[in-house]
Amino acid sequence: MLSTKRAKQLKPILFVLLLIPSFYWGYMFVQGYLGINPIEKLMDKLGEMALRLIILTLLVSSFADIKYFRALIIFRRMIGLFVFYYVCLHFLSYIILDHFFNIQFIIKDITKRPFITFGFISFVFLVPMAVTSKNSIIKKLGFKLWKKIHYLVYPVAILASMHFYMLVRANKTEPLIYVVIILTLLCYRLYKKI
Repeated sequence: MLSTKRAKQLKPILFVLLLIPSFYWGYMFVQGYLGINPIEKLMDKLGEMALRLIILTLLVSSFADIKYFRALIIFRRMIGLFVFYYVCLHFLSYIILDHFFNIQFIIKDITKRPFITFGFISFVFLVPMAVTSKNSIIKKLGFKLWKKIHYLVYPVAILASMHFYMLVRANKTEPLIYVVIILTLLCYRLYKKI
């Protein structure tokens, strides 16, 4: 059984573990170690990390329903903010490195290509969740409204998994696994609510 005290002690370690990949991939990119298409590789790595962390957030919520794992809920907000961090890096890589601030092209890309549309909408949905993560804002909003805002994690999870699924052209096994995991976790949440 994980105690609340132990979970709080582990929080800084988890923070470092979640932060390290971004610095590692940044270093690999600067040094030219990300292969023939380093920008695409960097965007893929950051996007996949964000999707994995969305799944981890949903897993934490589900496992926290079990008495022995209740203390896991302490990690959820931090993991959720790291989702936003990696999505921001993923999106900034797309805007700055891939398209050099060509806003007209980016807007056309968002409206024309469905997988980009899904990715952009999931980013937009993440913004209110990230903004309302501070305790002071939760108090101002009230718990009920805050909870409704954070239900956006469910469409975010679906849109992000579809974004990845549609992005992959060849072997869709990995994105399909993510889609199945997310749908299973969402069905569990729905079952718990009913």
